[in-house]
Amino acid sequence: MTIPIRTPTVAIVGAGPSGLAAAADLARTLKGDVLVLDREAEPGGIPRHCFHPGYGIRDLRRFTSGPRYARILTDRAVSAGADIVTRAMVTGWTPDGALEVTSPSGRFMVAARATILATGARERPRTARRIPGDRPAGVYTTGQLQNLVHLHHEKVGTRAVIVGSELVSWSAALTLRHAGCRTVLMATEYPAPDVYRLFSTFGGIFFRTRVATRTRVVRVLGRGRVSGVEVEDTATGVRTVVDCDTVVFSGDWIPDHELARSAGIAVDPHTLGPSVDTRLRTERDGVFAIGNLVHPVDTADGAALDGTHVAPHVLRHLEGVSPRAGGLDLTPGRGFRWVSPSRFTPGDAGPARGFLLLWPDELRNRPTVVARQDGREIGRVRTWWPAAPGRVFRVPYPLLHGATATGGPVSVELAD
Repeated sequence: MTIPIRTPTVAIVGAGPSGLAAAADLARTLKGDVLVLDREAEPGGIPRHCFHPGYGIRDLRRFTSGPRYARILTDRAVSAGADIVTRAMVTGWTPDGALEVTSPSGRFMVAARATILATGARERPRTARRIPGDRPAGVYTTGQLQNLVHLHHEKVGTRAVIVGSELVSWSAALTLRHAGCRTVLMATEYPAPDVYRLFSTFGGIFFRTRVATRTRVVRVLGRGRVSGVEVEDTATGVRTVVDCDTVVFSGDWIPDHELARSAGIAVDPHTLGPSVDTRLRTERDGVFAIGNLVHPVDTADGAALDGTHVAPHVLRHLEGVSPRAGGLDLTPGRGFRWVSPSRFTPGDAGPARGFLLLWPDELRNRPTVVARQDGREIGRVRTWWPAAPGRVFRVPYPLLHGATATGGPVSVELAD
């Protein structure tokens, strides 16, 4: 049986904010087809089932709900001429670099001149966090919870414990409140909540929720249904049981990188997403990676800005005027878990919005960030915004302007 082949100019895998933003910009200017593939039934990504405001601030300059934000981005891409195919699972690559796709209408291949991977990230479930105990019903990730409540209108319990205190954790608390379930505890192992203090203070009052720092969930209890969790104070080692019938594991993101790995694309050991340069190019010629696939995890509008950033670089590649990806390795130093992009070329175009993205491991209210190459300091900057665990920290790209192309890898760290 002959498998049909589609030959768009650009193929985009993933119809979340970053993929849709790239599709809109490319379809608006490109003399050729832009095909977007997504495994879900509808485009829009995670915002589709986040029924709370806070979306679109950076990219749309407006304050809207997740579903409306998803519709706006989808409408922009379709109006620009992009073809969005849903329920299309990209399962792998052919030997000559075409995408293998399976959909309800059958299998087909996509051979594009440029491919953009925008497959996003997911939260680690309980099993990946190796938390022991019973195996009752009532244990979710935020994504599973929001899908269950907002898309399928199912009921959950009445008392919940949320593991994590990132922005997505508060999104989970909003969903639980919508479902009539009170969040009785939000637990984080960090010494301070992962979000801004004002946010966590008023959030705790609004939800009547206690945010427990230096606290980890060590066991899930319950037969049939969750009956509680055992938590440990990491400072004292004291353990207590919190009664609840629902547990939500939030944050602790990992990129959906399987498609990149199957192509043999180099993966950054820190983000676990594809290694990209400031133009969001992977080491494989003609393949780009954007959004939360490469920096897990930024806000939806931050991811969408990657789509806007990559579009002109894809066009240059198609015109044959873009050099192959290369450059120096960029690595996280003390105080940071990862840095994105993971490669850069001195003198080359800067990253999206002119910022490096980093994930801090410690709280600094007025941090000083230092870049080092071959043991010497090549840049230093102090920001007026804090570096805090659980959210992306942005550092101006000029921090790296002192790097030399003939030198070794560059590390970025928090100064003493």
